Amino acid sequence: MELQYQQLLPTGFHPASRVWIYQCSRIFSMQEALAIEEVLDNFVAQWKSHGTPVKGFATLLFGRFIVMVADETATLVGGCSTDSSVRILKELEQHYKVHLLDRQQLAFWIKDKIEIVPLHQVKYALQHKFLDTKSLYFNNTILTFAELQNKWIVPIEESWLGKNIIPAVK
Repeated sequence: MELQYQQLLPTGFHPASRVWIYQCSRIFSMQEALAIEEVLDNFVAQWKSHGTPVKGFATLLFGRFIVMVADETATLVGGCSTDSSVRILKELEQHYKVHLLDRQQLAFWIKDKIEIVPLHQVKYALQHKFLDTKSLYFNNTILTFAELQNKWIVPIEESWLGKNIIPAVK
């Protein structure tokens, strides 16, 4: 698996566009992924904020991460329109029997594949060399399109984990 994903992102979105990343508890099968892409395309085609269409984008990356983008320079995304995106995620969770909203599971690129480590075990993984400061981390806490393009997959030391977890390991 290759970690190049930027070419899969749309052009024409403002760098400050809002981004939400939802990580699945497992990798989707190809059949599931195709069906999910269709659901996401349909959602974006109908995504509105206070009756105005949202300039949006949604996709499944690496068979595991649902990425949603809303260009708020075109239309501000209000609470109701954000709620509608979360409703879609909850429907996907129920249909596929997965978790998409669990922020306690973190994804890392280890030995050429994506591995999930519970947040409470990251310190242990660092102490026992399963992870190191250069290990690549999928930083699903990013907020903007510019960050998605440049700071989504970063070494642990360049993420919030580097500031919060690494000092506790040393």
